[in-house]
Amino acid sequence: MARVMLVTPDYHCGVVESAGRWPHLGFVYIAGELRKAGHEVKIYDAMSKGHRLEQIIYNIRNYGPQVVGTTAYTASFPAATELLRRVKEIDPQIITVIGGVHATFCYKEVLEGHPSIDYVVRGEGEYTLPHLLEVLESGGNPAEVPGVALRRGNEVLVTPDRGFIQNLDELTPAWDLLDWEDYTFYVYPGSRLAIISTSRGCKHTCKFCSQQKFWRQTWRARSPGNVLTEIEYLVKEYGVDIFFIADEYPTADRERWENILDGLISKKLNALFLIETRVDDIIRDEDIIDKYRRAGIIHIYVGIEATSQGILDKFSKGIQESDSKRALDIIHRAGIVSETSFVLGTPDETPESIKQTLAMAKAYNPDFAHFLLLAPWPYADMYEEVKNYVATYDYAKYNLVEPVIKPEAMTTDELFQKVLECYRSFYFGKIPEWTSLKNEFKRRYAIQCMRAIMDNSFLQKHVLSLGRMPKMVRDLLKLLD
Repeated sequence: MARVMLVTPDYHCGVVESAGRWPHLGFVYIAGELRKAGHEVKIYDAMSKGHRLEQIIYNIRNYGPQVVGTTAYTASFPAATELLRRVKEIDPQIITVIGGVHATFCYKEVLEGHPSIDYVVRGEGEYTLPHLLEVLESGGNPAEVPGVALRRGNEVLVTPDRGFIQNLDELTPAWDLLDWEDYTFYVYPGSRLAIISTSRGCKHTCKFCSQQKFWRQTWRARSPGNVLTEIEYLVKEYGVDIFFIADEYPTADRERWENILDGLISKKLNALFLIETRVDDIIRDEDIIDKYRRAGIIHIYVGIEATSQGILDKFSKGIQESDSKRALDIIHRAGIVSETSFVLGTPDETPESIKQTLAMAKAYNPDFAHFLLLAPWPYADMYEEVKNYVATYDYAKYNLVEPVIKPEAMTTDELFQKVLECYRSFYFGKIPEWTSLKNEFKRRYAIQCMRAIMDNSFLQKHVLSLGRMPKMVRDLLKLLD
C-alpha cells in the first residue's frame, strides 16, 4: 500500500479567500476512498495554511510520500505544476498526479509541457486514483485504467472516460484528516467552517462555465437523509457552525431540497449555511423562502452575470433579465443576505456598457456584488468566440480579477480601472445603507463583511488602499468595536 500526500498548491488571488478559509472538499472525498483501499493518506492544505512553496516542499520531504497528488483550476495550474516539478527534485521516484477541471480537459497540454507530472486523473477521482495505484502496485498497465491520461514515450495516451459515480451516498469523506483549526468564516470571528457537497453537476448550458462542461450537463444528488446525517456529524464531532454548500445547483430538485430544509429545521442544530443557486429557483421557491431562513440559510449567491437580455442570451444563461431583480427582492424579504456577480470584459465591452452595468447593479441592489472579468477557459463553450481577443496566456491571471481579454474599444488597463471603479462606487454607496439597516443581523453581517474585505481581499490594495482608508469605511468598522 502507498503513502499518499494530497497537497493544495501555493496560489492566492484574493477573491474567494476574502470571505474565509475552507477545506478542499475533493481531497476529503478522495482521501476517504484511498483509505478504504488500504493506503496511508495525508491531506496537506497548504493554500489554507498560507504556506509558501519552500515550506511546502520542506513538509513534503519530511513526510516522505510515495505518491503526491494535487489539483488545479486554470488559475492555479502554474502553481500546481511548479509544485510537482519540485516534488520530482526531492525524489524522481515519487509518483506525481494532478486532477481538477483544467487537467481534465487540457491533459495533452499538461503532459506534453510538464515532464514532472506522471498521471492526469480526469473527472471524478474517488474511484480512479485508488484504481490507478492498485494497478501500479501490481505491475499492471495504467493505460487500462479508465479516466486517466499518461505518457508512453513521446505520446500522450488517454483512456476511456470513467462513468460518473451513481450513488454518492456510498462515498466516505475523510473529515478526520483535516486540520479543523485552519477553517473559519471571517464574518463570524472564531467560527469553524466546513464545505459540503449535497449534489454534483448542472444541466444548464452557460457558455462561460467550466462546471457544466466538467459534469457533462448531468446532475446527481445525495439523499436528504445522508446529507442531514453528515451535517449533524460535523456539528457534533468537530464543532462546525458555518457550512458552505458547494453544489453548483443544490436546489435543482425542489422536493429533495425541501426535505433537507425540513430536516434542518427539525434538528435545530444552530448551524448557519451559505448556498449558491439560480434566480429561477428562488422565484420557484418564493412560497417556501421562509424555510430557507428557518433552516439556517443566511447567505445566498445567485449568478445574474449580466443586466441585459442580449448578453444573458449570448452567455446561454437561460434566465430572463426581469427575473434577477425579483429573485433578489425575494431573498431580501426573507432577511437573507444576497450576493451576485456581473461578468465584464467581453470583446465588445466599452466604458459606456460598464457604466450601464454598474447602474443596473445598483438598481438590483444586492447586498454584495462582484464585478468579474471574463476568463476564457480554453475548454469553455465560448472560447472560440473570444480566443482572438486573448491578451495573455499566463493562466495564473485567469482568476476573474485580472483582465485576460482585451475588448476592441479598450485597453486591458482601462478595463481593469473601470472594474475597480465599479467596486468603489458600488460599495461606497452601500455603506450608508448598511449603517441604517433596521435588521440587526444583516447590519452586523454587512459591516463584518466589509472588515473581511479590508483585511483579505484584492480590493484592499486596489480600491481602498491601506494607509488612506476612506473615513466612511473607518466609521463603519468602528460600529463593531
